[in-house]
Amino acid sequence: MSRIPIAILGATGTVGQKFVVLLQEHPQFEIAELVASPRSAGKSYSEACSWKQDQPIPRRIAELTVKSTADPLSSPILFSGLDSSVAGDAEVHYAEAGHVVISNSRNHRMDADVPLVIPEINSHHFEMVSRQRWPGAIITNSNCSTMFLAMALAPIHEQWGIEWVQVTTMQAISGAGYPGVSSMDILGNVVPYISGEEEKMEIEAQKILGTLTPEGVDPAPFVVSAACTRVPVFDGHLETVTVKLPSGNEPTIDAVAEVLNSWRGMPQDRSLPSAPVQPIEVLSEPDRPQPARDVFRNKGMSTLVGRLRPDPIGTFKMVIMGHNTVRGAAGAAILNAEAFVALGHFDRYRR
Repeated sequence: MSRIPIAILGATGTVGQKFVVLLQEHPQFEIAELVASPRSAGKSYSEACSWKQDQPIPRRIAELTVKSTADPLSSPILFSGLDSSVAGDAEVHYAEAGHVVISNSRNHRMDADVPLVIPEINSHHFEMVSRQRWPGAIITNSNCSTMFLAMALAPIHEQWGIEWVQVTTMQAISGAGYPGVSSMDILGNVVPYISGEEEKMEIEAQKILGTLTPEGVDPAPFVVSAACTRVPVFDGHLETVTVKLPSGNEPTIDAVAEVLNSWRGMPQDRSLPSAPVQPIEVLSEPDRPQPARDVFRNKGMSTLVGRLRPDPIGTFKMVIMGHNTVRGAAGAAILNAEAFVALGHFDRYRR
């Protein structure tokens, strides 16, 4: 079977570069077009891109000519790593032109007819694209810090229900894009504010874990309280999480660990190319997970959980971590595309 041609929007940015790395040898998708700002259009990718990945630009990709968002595209699937300042209108433009836009940007995540998908959790939310007003479609993945929280909460919510969640994040500088945070602000320091991050965490997990209805998604009934910080770590968002279960639901810590470790979803059932065999991995060492040691476990596609223990205010607490530019961004969008194709939703958009 021939591979599906795809385009990368925002190809020269941090997430766009990660798309190139993850898609260069993908068995289903072939990079056919690269799109960036007008100042990059017309240049070869190697000329336009300040490459910051830990491997060279693939030769074929380096020679591709970069297009602008004003240029027509032929690829049916577009992966969007566009900055939120331009993503909203650009993604609608492409959906109106009949493309399937798999977006990492925040602009359309909370639209009533746009699915916010983590396919292990809510692949059935892809059905929402049939309600969209465009010939094409827009599909979103969550904010990077929400990704790991929602992954860890999903099997717990399914098994016991959740009353409330409190989370504090320690987020890597790569989450701010290149060049990230000024060295004078981040070296030897913690910045206790990331614009818009807490608001996203407090609503996105509820949509992901919510119930699909004819009108949209009824949010999951639990409350999330988030505090987000930026720390001097290159890759890997670490989060401390306290979970309160409904009264009468007080599982042992071993039971919680077993539910997390054994949880699987649609991507694992279908053996999708980017799916980790174990989407949640519970680590037994008392000082793990750590970004420097664990961020690339399972190719950066799993959520790692450690320090599971009882909590005197909630029911239990834990530390979770994941790779923010892989599973938290480009890898999540690619897995969404794989799931969308595997479930047959893409058939109506094939050209």
